[in-house]
Amino acid sequence: MTPYPAYVFDAYGTLFDVHSAVARHRGAVGPKAAEISDLWRVKQLEYTWTRTLMGAYRDFREVTAQALDFAAARHGGISAATRGKLLLAYETLDAYPDAKPTLAALKKAGVKTAILSNGTPDMLAKAVASAGMGDLLDASLSIHELRAFKTTPAAYGLVERYLGVAPGDVSFQSSNRWDVAGGVKFGFRGVWINRTDAPEEYADLAPAKTLPGLAGLLEEVARNP
Repeated sequence: MTPYPAYVFDAYGTLFDVHSAVARHRGAVGPKAAEISDLWRVKQLEYTWTRTLMGAYRDFREVTAQALDFAAARHGGISAATRGKLLLAYETLDAYPDAKPTLAALKKAGVKTAILSNGTPDMLAKAVASAGMGDLLDASLSIHELRAFKTTPAAYGLVERYLGVAPGDVSFQSSNRWDVAGGVKFGFRGVWINRTDAPEEYADLAPAKTLPGLAGLLEEVARNP
């Protein structure tokens, strides 16, 4: 058996490349495409945190659109047609190359696999279907029913409720260090998928493991056939 009965993954930035939407339409976005993509992500996350703290929830699709509008305005603007294309592309982001092989290996090993995400249920359904991951996941868990985003503890509690596993039986993988910290605080084994070689933070809520990509989990499966 693998060390943990359940492996739960963040979606955006961990399984799916959040910058692939702009990458598909780089020519239409213009010379500030990279800057717009980076700021889009920063503001998207900022809005989830501030709205949760204010108790002023708007779903992830709406805050994603609002974040794009800010990022585009900050860097000279984009056309309405390009805005529409980017928001549509965000519904079917590219999966990272290591995502499906890792999920497939975990499923073969007999563990439960799931997504835990800020995305709305229909956003997650579209992303999973587009990536062909549907048969590799036991559940796609959205915080939408809570009307509060991660890192509220109740978000991580969805795993216990829907998968029927105790926090200590969960390995939680995220590319977002703040998300790993939230999972660790809740009682999960935290694995930081540090795709961008970012510096460490939240030292009091350290991950059990830091990996440059999801493929590192395959070694864990191989050691525990």
